[in-house]
Amino acid sequence: MGLVDSHAHLTFPELSGQIDDVLSRAAEAGVEAVVTIGTDLSDARTAVALTKRYPGRVYAAGGFHPHEAGKVSEDDLRGMAELWTGSSVVAVGEIGLDYHYDFADRSVQRRIFAAQLAAAVEIDKPIVIHSREALDDTIGLLLDHGLGGKRVVFHCFTGSVEESERIAEHGWRISFTGIVTFRKSEWLQGIAKAYPVDQIMVETDSPYLSPVPVRGRRPNEPAYVAHIVEFLARLRGVGVEAFGLQTAGNTRRFFGLPEAI
Repeated sequence: MGLVDSHAHLTFPELSGQIDDVLSRAAEAGVEAVVTIGTDLSDARTAVALTKRYPGRVYAAGGFHPHEAGKVSEDDLRGMAELWTGSSVVAVGEIGLDYHYDFADRSVQRRIFAAQLAAAVEIDKPIVIHSREALDDTIGLLLDHGLGGKRVVFHCFTGSVEESERIAEHGWRISFTGIVTFRKSEWLQGIAKAYPVDQIMVETDSPYLSPVPVRGRRPNEPAYVAHIVEFLARLRGVGVEAFGLQTAGNTRRFFGLPEAI
């Protein structure tokens, strides 16, 4: 079907030692491309290296995850901004705020997030957002940097209906993981059923969050994005192949990827 996994972590140890096999299984499942996300400078550089090994199959994004905010220096920020200018990097992120775990002080998270947004605006690449229990501050900072209506996706969305409406109001996208397939995710399924079809993306967030029917299998991997597509297509009452092509097209346009082979 030419699917695209819009958010995975191929550089994480659960997957990094078996990438040839992971990509082979993805291809067998109809997954044509994977966007792998770096969560700090070293990880982002490793993600870029993967794009050289697997051109046209793996694309890279990078940013300082909010969990890493307390460790980020000015030199790190400059290094990441320089990395973003390269053609191998298709997006900035994942960046944002996480008030659930608070692994970094909230004021520090906001400062590092704002610094990355300021740099991202200069290069005009799409932005992948991590926001957990921090939507007001996340939206506020995005708007402060003039990003209303720009290419922004809230990855692994698990928020409320009201939050999804606020995101849609600004022309931003949301991306669904395997969580949407879980039995107790009825509220999220309602959002997925109603969200504008041209603004939906799908992701595994692998190696985490394996979807039904492989829930509990570890590690999660890009091949399993096909299960998410099938679930959402049936939820929305549309054909699986047509919906898969729609989400893949949404993702390719968002990141500026080449058209499907």
